[in-house]
Amino acid sequence: MLGKLRNMTSVYLTRGSKILLLYREGSRVANHVWIGSAGGHFEPQDQNDARACVLRELYEEMGITERQISHLALRYITLKRNGDEIRQNYYFFAELPGDPALPLSSNEGILRWFAPEELRSLPMPFTAHYVMQHWVETGRCSNHLYGGIADGRTVVFTEIPDI
Repeated sequence: MLGKLRNMTSVYLTRGSKILLLYREGSRVANHVWIGSAGGHFEPQDQNDARACVLRELYEEMGITERQISHLALRYITLKRNGDEIRQNYYFFAELPGDPALPLSSNEGILRWFAPEELRSLPMPFTAHYVMQHWVETGRCSNHLYGGIADGRTVVFTEIPDI
């Protein structure tokens, strides 16, 4: 019976025309795939606050604080059914100012900058793959919030207006 929820956040950092991805190693959930720069599951103190969760994860995994990034924005929310669980992913994007040659590290795996045209061929989790595809084709040229429902073949996106 459905009823369990798993809430997760992810942040994609950009610098100029590049986007920073993490090759995740040693995870039981997303292993040997490219994911957002940082992210993870909600903790009790994050309940009902995806922004607080993503900022906590960014600091825990990369040592980056909110003061070191700009234009943090929730851009995608996806829903996917996995057995008796509904997985809700909150995808944020932010700019990371500074020197592209400055070394960055993560305690979750290997970080690497990519040009948007390189993203399509990378192994990624199901919804992350479609978020990246939509972002390359549509999302990076807008400031809209999009909702995506995974239907088993793809993720169908629609703009979520402020009503």
